[in-house]
Amino acid sequence: MNRKSQARAILLLAGGIAILPLSTTVWAASCCGGGSASSLLLPKFSRAMSDASLDIERYDGFWNREGDHTPDPPGSDLNQYRLNLGYAHRFAPRWQGSITIPYVWNRNDYAGLKSSTSGLGDTTLGIWYENFDGIQCVWKVKSPRDLIPATYFGATLTIPTGISPYDDVENSFDITGRGFYRLDGNILLDKTIYPWNASLLLSYGTHFERSVNREYGNYVEPYDRSLGDRMLATASLGYTQFLESMSTLTYTVAWSDLRENEGEIDGQRDPASGFRKRSISATIAFATFDRDWVLKLSWSHALRGDDWGENFPTTDVYTVGVSHVYR
Repeated sequence: MNRKSQARAILLLAGGIAILPLSTTVWAASCCGGGSASSLLLPKFSRAMSDASLDIERYDGFWNREGDHTPDPPGSDLNQYRLNLGYAHRFAPRWQGSITIPYVWNRNDYAGLKSSTSGLGDTTLGIWYENFDGIQCVWKVKSPRDLIPATYFGATLTIPTGISPYDDVENSFDITGRGFYRLDGNILLDKTIYPWNASLLLSYGTHFERSVNREYGNYVEPYDRSLGDRMLATASLGYTQFLESMSTLTYTVAWSDLRENEGEIDGQRDPASGFRKRSISATIAFATFDRDWVLKLSWSHALRGDDWGENFPTTDVYTVGVSHVYR
């Protein structure tokens, strides 16, 4: 790999390190509980919930801007570990809020460049409105009303508490955050007709422009930078198995499409920015009889090969998590 390709791959890796912590947290519950939802949401009528998860993310190559997949150099070993702590609280019958704070460890060996760093990731604050009054989970469809899903409308604010390229860092492997505020609007549809459940999450986010006067520890001529708008769509299908104790095991598969438009530098298009990533995931969730405790194991896999992504690293993410609901 020549020096230019190596530098480009490192930048792509840095992009993955900065973005993925916001989308791989093990989420805790749905309208009826049990761990099938796509976001940090309280079950209906519950008071609060705490959530903790550990991500182990392994990098294996990247897509270039043309969508061609390139493997990493032989001997590379690129890893990130994230401890995600989350809390959700109901402050009105239909309203709830949440916070998630990740702590990140980077352990990388890339073409002879070794790095080991750690620090806070970017914090996310969320608020959700439940557009329904009762639990929407049913055992049998008796009328058209039984087909109506639980619908949530939400907003998420990303706060740049992590280490970004615009801080005092030595290289791309030190990065734990993106350095930008971002506001996302979200819609979640969640429906359970036992033993099956399905969900659809749609999200659209806009980054706030910021001034930059430092890049990787070096001061530069000040300029204004903004990242492109971001779109996320995730669809999932699950099956719930009831155990003799009436505890449950829920098996879920999901498809996710994440993309971000090109950003701007001083009002001009930045051709080096923007990306797309498509991935699949599988999750097993164990919930106790009263749905107060949920344990999860999850695997997210980027679809390697040409045309499955653009300008982004390919990764596998292994996650273990636990959440507790306070009634």
